[in-house]
Amino acid sequence: MFDVAPTELLLVAVVALLVIGPKDLPRAMRFVGQWVAKARGVARHFRSGMDEMIRQAELEEMEKKWAAENDRIMHEHPPQSALIEGEMLPLAAPSESTAPAPPETPAATPASADLFDQAPAEPQSRPLP
Repeated sequence: MFDVAPTELLLVAVVALLVIGPKDLPRAMRFVGQWVAKARGVARHFRSGMDEMIRQAELEEMEKKWAAENDRIMHEHPPQSALIEGEMLPLAAPSESTAPAPPETPAATPASADLFDQAPAEPQSRPLP
């Protein structure tokens, strides 16, 4: 956008040397440098503010989508307590006589018996970043 070729920069330096003079040129360059640093700081602050506003807007949009998806899932699969309390009744309540029998398990072999005798493994938890 602000592409400055080396020849253009040399031309600006020669003109500044002729107009300002060699005595006051270092002070003028320091002054220009300070103003450029301030302008960059303001631009960086503005950009970070805009990025934060965009990030917040995206988070709000994602939260709305997640809430809608959660509502849809909860409507399709209500919790068991809601079924018991009568808030939502299933179309047909399962009865004990129509419930399928659990499948028969084969007799445990010595190798598989060792698996069942062991205590369940504790879930590994790791610290959050």
